Amino acid sequence: MPQDRLFLNVGVNSTGYHRNSWSAPGQRWDRFLSTEHYLTVTELAHRGTFDAIFLSDHPALQRAETSRPLHSLDPIVLFTALTARVPDIGVVITASSSYNSPYNLARRLASLDHLSGGRVIWNVVSSFNPDIAANFGAEPLPDRAARYRRAREFVDVVKALWGSWDHDAGPEPTVLGDPLWTDVSARPVEHRGEFFTVRGPLNVPLGPQGYPLIAQAGASDAGIDLAGEHADLVYAALLGPEPARRFRAQVRERAIAHGRDPDAVRLLPGLVPIVADSTEAALRAHERLNGHPDEESLLREFAAAHGLPADPDAVLTVDRFPVDPDRQQPVGFARSLHDVVATERITLRQLARRVEGGHRLVLGTPAEVAEQILDWWRAGVVDGFTVQPPSLPGDLRVFVDEVIPLLRAAGAFPSTYTESTVRARFGLPRVAVRAER
Repeated sequence: MPQDRLFLNVGVNSTGYHRNSWSAPGQRWDRFLSTEHYLTVTELAHRGTFDAIFLSDHPALQRAETSRPLHSLDPIVLFTALTARVPDIGVVITASSSYNSPYNLARRLASLDHLSGGRVIWNVVSSFNPDIAANFGAEPLPDRAARYRRAREFVDVVKALWGSWDHDAGPEPTVLGDPLWTDVSARPVEHRGEFFTVRGPLNVPLGPQGYPLIAQAGASDAGIDLAGEHADLVYAALLGPEPARRFRAQVRERAIAHGRDPDAVRLLPGLVPIVADSTEAALRAHERLNGHPDEESLLREFAAAHGLPADPDAVLTVDRFPVDPDRQQPVGFARSLHDVVATERITLRQLARRVEGGHRLVLGTPAEVAEQILDWWRAGVVDGFTVQPPSLPGDLRVFVDEVIPLLRAAGAFPSTYTESTVRARFGLPRVAVRAER
């Protein structure tokens, strides 16, 4: 069953989600370095009552002559500036468990959660790029199993540090000498594990929403297990309703196995919208976005990129989309292609219009795009989406002006912010302070 309302986050990386967004007409290629660019994007997202803005991160230079600059600015620094100027909207901060220390990250996230009034979401990632490893020392990148063991221990330590105070900072003000203040116990966590030794306690009390929310996007078996154990929000690449149902069931099963309420996990997969005055105009816009003069050219490149036969109308076979669980790169995008081909009779022509940059592509008129969003949500397949506008700020402005009003008119999406913290906004219970330590 769907939630009472649709949830929507929006990606605000760089100049947009699409690799060609840096060269959008009338836009500076280096706008990703400008405070005003991100302020414009965040204010648009706020006008659209998006639940949160999302920034991925990759602390290594990804050099490509044909692609936008990406992952240049530190998410915590950027979102600290934005939350100070734009109210209400949450921030999904990507930070690696592979190349951070639990105490420093717990402190920084808790600090921003206080200063923003309870709007912080931590997106836990396990770094997969050897270039990142090389930026943090001479040790080679660990294998996937070791990275996920570290990630699990990292999250455990961060949560223990967040919970190392017996009381939070509110709601009533406390002064020295008041009973509440004198009863406060900030106790050491005394963690000793495979990767970390941390005494604690944290020097920041629990914030307005208790713990910040935790998001996770891994689609490997280890990633799904980590999501089931810790994630409040799950970001994923899902191209068809049946794979989405199966993925959701897997996450729920893992949540139950870890003693959690599976209904307290929100699934918000990626969604790339192309909105135009007609379906045909949206198709042409998709071709132009990818640098093609027509559909034939688009399909030819798509076939070559995935090693597929040239016939655009032949039904694809699943053997063309193997998934290697031990691959260095993330498993999610490969799995999404495999799963949609395994569950649908789909042709190259159809698949090329189903996926963009690894995530689900929806294109058409505002009404057609809105209906494609509502279809999955009404069926209970997802709780919402993480919208990835191809180019910023233009494509986000179109979505806010033309699609959001239709979602509101359908009774699926709010027109105002009524909850002060993102935890309350997503309908999740406030984390209780543990009585025993």
